[in-house]
Amino acid sequence: MSVNKGDSTPTWVDPDDAPELTEEWLEGAHLYRGDQLLKRGRGRPPLERPKIAVKVRYDQDVIDTFRASGKGWQTRMNLALRRFLAEHDVSELDQR
Repeated sequence: MSVNKGDSTPTWVDPDDAPELTEEWLEGAHLYRGDQLLKRGRGRPPLERPKIAVKVRYDQDVIDTFRASGKGWQTRMNLALRRFLAEHDVSELDQR
């Protein structure tokens, strides 16, 4: 005969003990289709200076160099441009 040792924790949780789903909670929720994130909740405030998507053409060797640096290459490219702007007057550049 088996003896109940009494040290097991219950695995059943009463569904009535679940927190109430409010509009505020739903607005902050992430929406997924399978493993793909479709919509991110409003959990973080909007950025003070959001990034802007633009179409730009660069020389192939410039892109190859940044891409070879691995994940985050666009962020590093943005940082390199920001540092360049801090050190140079763009209006004085030769536009050849």
